[in-house]
Amino acid sequence: FTANLTANQILNQIQSLPENDSLTNIVFMGMGEPLLNYEQVLRAIERITAQDGLAMSPYRITVSTAGIPEKIRQLADDGVRFNLALSLHAAKETTRTFLMPVNKAYPLSEIAGSLKYFVEKTGTRPTFEYLLLKDINDSLEDAKALALYCRQFPIKINIIEYNNVEGSGFHHSPDKNRDAFIRFLEGCN
Repeated sequence: FTANLTANQILNQIQSLPENDSLTNIVFMGMGEPLLNYEQVLRAIERITAQDGLAMSPYRITVSTAGIPEKIRQLADDGVRFNLALSLHAAKETTRTFLMPVNKAYPLSEIAGSLKYFVEKTGTRPTFEYLLLKDINDSLEDAKALALYCRQFPIKINIIEYNNVEGSGFHHSPDKNRDAFIRFLEGCN
């Protein structure tokens, strides 16, 4: 880590895109944890949604987080109108800690409490991002743990398929595992 992006640097990433005038959605993801750069991210979103800015609806903006409970609560207290996504990837503490060491500092129980608060205050239903990985988080037991965790609040789930990367140690979940995982979750509705 060397520095946080400023609101202007964030905006520049959008405005420098050749297709910036035809953007329909923006997701804050892949440039560091946005909630640890809270003020600058919110300033950038203010400019994106301002009439004299990009005039984009806040409902077309998603902020994706690893799950910083106190900042999720702050979003609720600040009455944000954009979408919130959580990179969950596992609903079991040990598996999530293996995949995302940040889980040591912010365990699933704390994240759940902050998400309940967020939903109650904003009426917004967050999205869980769940990357299926062979033999790590793609079993029916994992699907059951996810369904149980999701019962705490209204949620959308985005199942993401992994593209194999040589040397990563991770592998694409077989189609039969993916299909069984999704079928189980669909049956829980």
